Amino acid sequence: MSPPTRPPADPARFRALMGRWATGVSVVTARGGGADAGLTVNAFLSVALDPPTVLVSLQRDADTLPVLARAGHFGVSLLAADQRALSERFARTLPATEKFAGVALHRGPAGSPLLNGHLGALECRVVDQRPVHDHVLVLGEVVHVEPGRDAAPLVFFRSGYAEAEGVDRLRLAPGRG
Repeated sequence: MSPPTRPPADPARFRALMGRWATGVSVVTARGGGADAGLTVNAFLSVALDPPTVLVSLQRDADTLPVLARAGHFGVSLLAADQRALSERFARTLPATEKFAGVALHRGPAGSPLLNGHLGALECRVVDQRPVHDHVLVLGEVVHVEPGRDAAPLVFFRSGYAEAEGVDRLRLAPGRG
């Protein structure tokens, strides 16, 4: 006999709980069909070391998703604490031309935009995409690793950013601990 089916958790309560989980901040980018696209994500993780593989979770309606699918490759720029303005810019719903206007970047070997000043960047070949409810999980095999500068990371916690106290120490903003 199987256990009774329970309804899913309340989305607002789930979101509040997940806000207690501190995450790094990255920008996922792609170039496909002659156009750049990108967005801020904190749902990024390492999945495997052999071969190196990562996962990003993107909303189904994200304008970056079709560009990424056309390209077959994507970039991930891990943001430093002093790149908060980039995180905020790429989190907004703006046309790609506005998101990228004036942003210092360079191209990975497959053409993905990689933001300058990062802690590190990756370029990945898409190996799988899985729709899961309102998101798409994208698995990418890492084909390019680019070490960046030694700086404090940009960290997101309880709907706000943590403040760096140097390269090896973070301090949560008042009222968030």
